[in-house]
Amino acid sequence: MRSSRVLAAAAAGLATVTAAATATVTATTALVSPTLTSPGLAKPAAAVLGRQSFVAAAIRRAGPAVVTIDTERTVQSAATGGLPRGLLNDPLFRQFFGIPQQGAPSRRTERGQGSGVILQADGLVLTNAHVVDQIDRVTVGLENGQRVEGRVVGLDKLTDLAVVRLVGAGPWPVAPLGNSDALQVGDWAIAVGNPFGLDNTVTLGIISSLNRNASKLGITDKRLDLIQTDAAINPGNSGGPLLNADGEVVGINTLVRSGPGAGLGFAIPINRARGIVSQLVATGRATHPMIGVGLDEVRAGSGSGVSQGAVVVSVQPNGPAARGGLRTGDVIVAAQGAVVKDPSQVINAVERAGVGGTLNLTVNRQGAMVNLRLIPGDMALLRQG
Repeated sequence: MRSSRVLAAAAAGLATVTAAATATVTATTALVSPTLTSPGLAKPAAAVLGRQSFVAAAIRRAGPAVVTIDTERTVQSAATGGLPRGLLNDPLFRQFFGIPQQGAPSRRTERGQGSGVILQADGLVLTNAHVVDQIDRVTVGLENGQRVEGRVVGLDKLTDLAVVRLVGAGPWPVAPLGNSDALQVGDWAIAVGNPFGLDNTVTLGIISSLNRNASKLGITDKRLDLIQTDAAINPGNSGGPLLNADGEVVGINTLVRSGPGAGLGFAIPINRARGIVSQLVATGRATHPMIGVGLDEVRAGSGSGVSQGAVVVSVQPNGPAARGGLRTGDVIVAAQGAVVKDPSQVINAVERAGVGGTLNLTVNRQGAMVNLRLIPGDMALLRQG
């Protein structure tokens, strides 16, 4: 009898514990379940953060002003088969080898494509010079499918910039211009254009670096400090805009690095382009200041006594540098009061001084510091002279 009562009590206790545990679990579930099924957390992340990114807003603002530029030019060529023309004009030579009489030079049409961006409502389009150089016809395609003829107003090969005017009644959509001087490394960068003929292609990246000198990229025929970006820039993107996060044009896409280092894109700062555009519209050409010197970096062990600067290796006779007293062997250590570390900084100082402006230089001449005052001249005129 005593055993039965003990077993009964134990069973009752177990039942009580089990019931309590069940109640606890139920209460816990009741507390947790409403939180897990809360309507606020059940919404997708896109609904909370917004379905459209800042990129979409930027493209809505600038996209209608991004255009496709199709070009055509006629090329004449004589089918000489690689043989000298003098031999082909010799009838005995042609008869001996059975070569027929050469006819008129053949003609073929070369077609190209690039991108551009409309800057003014009257149809002023900014693009790259290499897109419209030596072409016979320009056709501009808009985002809405409209296609109109274009006329090249002017181009500048040194900065790879050109201006095209749309032939037709406006107003045309316009892209807002930003301030490229305000860019910082790490800012968003949005490249828009028509790579490989794929209209209205948008790629996203960041500003990877600023003030990349074109000469350090192996481009010796351009005078540019470029914006570097990892936003994809491909053939056909040339002349299209590089936008900031607000949809403002901060650069003009100009080239992409191929081979080693592929994936690096470069754009011309829009603040640099503004001055060139003004000159091209006004006169059809751009002037570039020049002082007439050849510069090199300071080499270790050169015996100059300085560790940085720009070494003058040649001076153009009767040029601005020669008239200002600059000599071969001088080391330019300061320009306009700012320390010079390499030749590119001298070139930038000359560019900022402008044609007819004043350029103050400090040079190390065999250990003595000499201050000089130069007046830059027009590069085109100096080269003609």
